[in-house]
Amino acid sequence: MSKARTSTSKSIAAHAVLLAYTAIALFPVVLTIINSFKSRNAIFRNPMQPPTPSTFDLIGYQTVLGQGDFVHYMQNSMIVTVVAIALVLLFGAMAAFALSEYRFRGNTMMGLYMALGIMIPIRLGTIGILQGMVATGLVNTLTALILVYTAQGLPLAIFILSEFMKTVSDDLKNAGRIDGLSEYRIFFRLVLPLIRPAMATVAVFTMIPIWNDLWFPLILAPGESTKTITLGAQIFIGQFVTNWNAVLAALSLAIAPVLVLYMIFSRQLIRGITAGAVK
Repeated sequence: MSKARTSTSKSIAAHAVLLAYTAIALFPVVLTIINSFKSRNAIFRNPMQPPTPSTFDLIGYQTVLGQGDFVHYMQNSMIVTVVAIALVLLFGAMAAFALSEYRFRGNTMMGLYMALGIMIPIRLGTIGILQGMVATGLVNTLTALILVYTAQGLPLAIFILSEFMKTVSDDLKNAGRIDGLSEYRIFFRLVLPLIRPAMATVAVFTMIPIWNDLWFPLILAPGESTKTITLGAQIFIGQFVTNWNAVLAALSLAIAPVLVLYMIFSRQLIRGITAGAVK
């Protein structure tokens, strides 16, 4: 009984801490959204105040929708983000399964090598990446961004998923082998459903940097047809004058798809984060 109460109290505490961090993280988002519906003077005079009938203004959204193809920019961001996340989860889970399931010489060194990307920023190789994309004719294509973001997200995915893979029961996998299942079916039908919380966690941590990134879209895909939403918002930021109404409106529009994706993964994310707190 005491162990059950301790486990319950730890679970409640973990959820409380997570909710507190969520509230702190969402405060800038809420502040951005409420200011996007205000006039320029109201933004600077009372940035913390919600819009009132006297300060309500849609000039920012009118500017964003009238200048530049932001629907296309958002579509590009969605394609790059969703495809990159899918590839990161697929290849990361397959590599993690191989490292955790099969014992071979150099297994530990291979795992450390794959995790090096966590400590070495991929931006250090920008020149080499750009040269490679030029040589293969992938500059100003969404494929270039997808490949870079997939490579960027794989180290963290392998590091997290390999630890969760080790918790999957060996008896379950051996029972599948006895029943004649191939290694691919064991991976897709038995293992993946059991590590969904971990995969949701990886998806969220991979999604945010991809969606918010400005560096690689500016370097690899600055063309009008391949601009992402973050790069497209830069047209309202000038050297001397910045259209804050349009910037806040563009950021608010960019936040919406991320919140939708976060809500999709949130339940599994909470289970993955609190998994160790209920033992």
